[in-house]
Amino acid sequence: MKLSTKGRYGLRAILDLAVYGREQPVSIKSIAMRQEISEGYLEQLIAKLKRAELVESVRGAGGGYRLARPAEEISVGEVLCALEGDLVPVDCGALEKNECSHMKQCLTKYAWRKLHQSIQETVNHMYLSDLIEQGKNETDEDTV
Repeated sequence: MKLSTKGRYGLRAILDLAVYGREQPVSIKSIAMRQEISEGYLEQLIAKLKRAELVESVRGAGGGYRLARPAEEISVGEVLCALEGDLVPVDCGALEKNECSHMKQCLTKYAWRKLHQSIQETVNHMYLSDLIEQGKNETDEDTV
């Protein structure tokens, strides 16, 4: 399974909001500069995150975007689902709708189900705050 740029860039963008948007809303322009993502593409990603109620906009002078909930309450799985849809490892009818013409004789479906469950469990139990903390720890280790 390979995530698209939507998932990779969107996760970077929401983490940027988590880090830089604690005190005040963050502008698209500042996220784009820090993350080296085009403003136009970033607007599309933020719109998806907003529809998923993970990000909210603040109007007016000094407006921008911020997390809709604390970073401790937003899982990586929620973010990736909002941007990518379901994170299935393969195109398999047995995974998505439990419908496949080869289901009775297919033995690989067990591997795909287990892989899918592992992916879901991992991303749904990993929070933005965990990634931020891990990043701080690695940065601290680099400076020692």
